[in-house]
Amino acid sequence: MAQALLAYMIVLSLVLLVFMGMDKSRAKKQEWRIAERTLFTLAISGGAVGGVLGMYLFRHKIRNNSFAFGFPLLAALQIFVIVRLWGTSL
Repeated sequence: MAQALLAYMIVLSLVLLVFMGMDKSRAKKQEWRIAERTLFTLAISGGAVGGVLGMYLFRHKIRNNSFAFGFPLLAALQIFVIVRLWGTSL
């Protein structure tokens, strides 16, 4: 179970990382943006680690408090859950 959840979270993290890059690119070009609700939905669904990586890799949304505190908090919670599940599955 822990392995399946980890794989799921890795896929969602990669998706959110790509979305953060796309949103930053669109912001620079003043084009249509990806909704913050979409980014948060992906983060809450298990991709918060990718969101944190995207924030600092692309320097995107780092001044927005809901992202600057929310994504790392969600990522820590998700990592905690994986570590706990991994420990009980051994």
